[in-house]
Amino acid sequence: MRGNARLISKSRLTHLAKNQRRNRTNAELKLWWALRSRQIEGAKFRRQFPIGQYIADFVCFELRLIIEVDGSQHMDTVQSDEQRTRFLESKGFIVLRFTNLDVLTNIVGVVDTVIEALVARRRHYPAPKPSP
Repeated sequence: MRGNARLISKSRLTHLAKNQRRNRTNAELKLWWALRSRQIEGAKFRRQFPIGQYIADFVCFELRLIIEVDGSQHMDTVQSDEQRTRFLESKGFIVLRFTNLDVLTNIVGVVDTVIEALVARRRHYPAPKPSP
């Protein structure tokens, strides 16, 4: 769970993720409109998805990429954010972090950074060749 090191049940985590999907921030909504429907590099993203004891804001499982959009409350949780990032990286994910302000005022720059990360990840996870 965000900013909280205690373990919670999978059903509780799923409930929290559903609640966060319904109550998204303006920045999360703006970024979701850019990511949804495979609009960026054909990558499929899910939003507010539980991974381990955490809920990732946006995740592309195919390319093992997580995007986090952090509000001002994350200024006080730097250490727990670092712990969260280490956990997600230990599961093979790359984590990109943007502030709400970045997303709201520079969506083009954010999307460009996401594209660069997707292209780099695609080199590590090439699409399987079809059967003859």
